Amino acid sequence: MTHRNAGDRLNKRRKVLLGLGVLPLLPFTHAHAQARVYRIGILSGGTRQATRQQFDAFENGLRELNYAVGKNVILDYRFAEGKFERLPTLAAELVRSNPDILVAHTTPGSLAAKSATQKIPIVMVGIADPISVGLVSSLARPSGNITGITNITAELAGKRLELLKEIVPRVSQVAVFINPDDANAQIQIKNAESAALALGIRLHPVIPMRSVDDVDRAFTLAVKEGAGAAIRMVDPMSSATRARTAELTLKHRLPVIYAFRQDAEAGSLVAYGTNLPDQFRRAATYVDKILKGTSPADLPVEQPTTFELAINLKTAKALGITIPQTVLIRADKVIE
Repeated sequence: MTHRNAGDRLNKRRKVLLGLGVLPLLPFTHAHAQARVYRIGILSGGTRQATRQQFDAFENGLRELNYAVGKNVILDYRFAEGKFERLPTLAAELVRSNPDILVAHTTPGSLAAKSATQKIPIVMVGIADPISVGLVSSLARPSGNITGITNITAELAGKRLELLKEIVPRVSQVAVFINPDDANAQIQIKNAESAALALGIRLHPVIPMRSVDDVDRAFTLAVKEGAGAAIRMVDPMSSATRARTAELTLKHRLPVIYAFRQDAEAGSLVAYGTNLPDQFRRAATYVDKILKGTSPADLPVEQPTTFELAINLKTAKALGITIPQTVLIRADKVIE
């Protein structure tokens, strides 16, 4: 067979295929196969409104890594609204949707996700102490299907008390606002108790704050029991209760120290902790690495290396408190 005859036959075959509409479909099918759409299930123990800034940062982080939300990545959110008993059901719903990866926010949310699946990769974020609650066996070698970012907030409870004592040096009784249902509640209290003993502070009373409905009663009881200040421990509802807490700080003239800059921006006196939006943005890099094939077991849990001190001078003035210069010069943000 001559080269020319073979070419003629090939051209005839192409014409037949073109007439059948087969050839135009071949490159399209190949491109379609390459454009995979990923599904990410997101589980949070908190509320959508209170965590909007954090999850906006997460979505921005995805965009920076060339993921287009609604196009090549689908985000499926579930919020427990502070009702921890709903988390197992919500986690099971997400697992049934067969996501490529789960992003779990808060300790209760991460525990529910881990119980729901040992196969689907999980990226945790906003976790106080993942080792103590059994999420991972080691930060360097998390093993299993879960990794992510810890905010080590339980370890910072004592540091917050030290700051509170600097700002309100005469305080001897500090009320503890905490959600006792949170897995990290006792870890935070234990850390605060060690610092309180060294500072000559009595942590009293310890007041349950499970929802926004508990905030008014908590302040009333704290003042009644003689507390000169309060520390708001971190849990999935601390963001949802921050606005009301800030209002009651002024009403009862009770200074409260919080964990995150957003709390001081909302009207609380002082806050010290990690940068929450930055942690959620970092979580997007974990998602990207796992979607590209890295096992969660090979990704060490990340710890924060920088912390923010935010002070609200308007609130300080309203409370009649003068912030010491030694504290002001250390502040990363001063709200005036």
